[in-house]
Amino acid sequence: METKKIKNALISVFYKDGLDEIVKALDKQGVTIYSTGGTYKFIKDLGIDAVTVESLTGYPSILGGRVKTLHPKVFGGILSRRDMFSDGEQLNEYEIPEIDLVIVDLYPFEQTVASGAAEQDIIEKIDIGGISLIRAAAKNYKDVVIVPSVDRYAEFLQIYNEQDGATTLEQRHRFAAYAFGVSSHYDTAIFNHFNKTEQLPVFKCSIDKCSELRYGENPHQKGYFYGDLDACFDKLNGKEISYNNLGDIDAACALIDDFAGQTAFAILKHNNACGMAVRPTLLEAWKDALAGDPVSAFGGVLITNQKVTREVADEMHKIFFEVCVAPDYDEDALAVLRGKKNRIILRRKDFKMADPMFRSVLNGVLVQDRDNVVPTAKDMTKSVTSTKITNQQAEDLAFATILVKHTKSNAIVLAKGRQLLASGTGQTSRVDALRQAIAKAQSFGFDLHGAVMASDAFFPFPDCVEIAHQAGIVAVAHPGGSIHDQDSIDFCEQHHMGMAITGKRHFKH
Repeated sequence: METKKIKNALISVFYKDGLDEIVKALDKQGVTIYSTGGTYKFIKDLGIDAVTVESLTGYPSILGGRVKTLHPKVFGGILSRRDMFSDGEQLNEYEIPEIDLVIVDLYPFEQTVASGAAEQDIIEKIDIGGISLIRAAAKNYKDVVIVPSVDRYAEFLQIYNEQDGATTLEQRHRFAAYAFGVSSHYDTAIFNHFNKTEQLPVFKCSIDKCSELRYGENPHQKGYFYGDLDACFDKLNGKEISYNNLGDIDAACALIDDFAGQTAFAILKHNNACGMAVRPTLLEAWKDALAGDPVSAFGGVLITNQKVTREVADEMHKIFFEVCVAPDYDEDALAVLRGKKNRIILRRKDFKMADPMFRSVLNGVLVQDRDNVVPTAKDMTKSVTSTKITNQQAEDLAFATILVKHTKSNAIVLAKGRQLLASGTGQTSRVDALRQAIAKAQSFGFDLHGAVMASDAFFPFPDCVEIAHQAGIVAVAHPGGSIHDQDSIDFCEQHHMGMAITGKRHFKH
């Protein structure tokens, strides 16, 4: 395979970690190094000769460093086509050296935005010269190798050393692809920062961290996760996290976050809660969450917002589950949970869930804000019937409405004493969802007398409240909005049921 030696290099970087080894390797091969500002000083401090870009161009760095490399003597040397005689003639005429290697690391725009810096500081971190160097070198990959970020230093150095200071066309093509990935990601970040204010009707998303999963939703599908799991969790035990695991973990985190300040435990299967309870102690919350549906808990995803103790871990260990997520674990609790080598144990970090949310549909993308409405007991205290809603019923209605918000539509949730008794999930009619929930609760021996019901959307007809009343339900919550709302209200009035109309629908598809 034909290789091409590097004779001249241009280096202009922000992060210099690992750059020293590259510079030494280039110097060993007799490469002439051109550089700017802080990078030039870094190279000279290594005791290695370098040429300032100002010496090449005949112009100083101006405008406080905004203009350093933007000059024909720089870009001509990068963009010249080595197999085109006329390009070579022009380089000779204007005394422009061919540049075979460009190493760039851009100003940290995203990190500056994330730090909460002032707007002018953010603007100054929009790299102009660096991004231009990257694009120029990548465009001319047939003759030039581009190292576009600190993340590629090590890979380049290995190739350079193994191939005696040369690169192949295939390698230069790969580094060009890296380069355009860096430049497009950088520009997307800048656009999205500006578009927070402007709200232009353009969808752009770029995530440059990727994990290839064992497979997708099914073994015959490929699956990938784009994001930074290490920023979300410490993985303390278990096998590789799967595509389906990640969907359940996402649903679990979104659910538990709505119970901040309470001691909560939830069990999820296929993105829906099959068990959930809020209790004074974590052990009580676990036992009552499991009681909600001990059958579906098999192979589920467990999540709590409290530190897991040995006492709780001993009880959890009695069943088979795929994943446990908690903010922390006692060491002796971890020792118990690690008793199953494939069991995934995650310690959750403080991270922000993605917002807005998006997914592919047809030949495009659907985008929406996250449903950040968190129902409270206060929202449930005013009944539209003459039957007052008690404080306990209001607490239960808020609990159930949070759960129904996180359940696949059409959805009904039955609860009592801040415990999930049963839910009807993903049904094509609300009546079917209710009947499913009632049958499930009764199959596990729950007494529905005194329980409450929450619906993700309005009752189109009074049949749901009629069925609920027959099962022993005493209070209901729904968003309202049906032209037949009054029929449901009238039935509840006649049968002494409390009804809270929240005004907030919580479809989830």
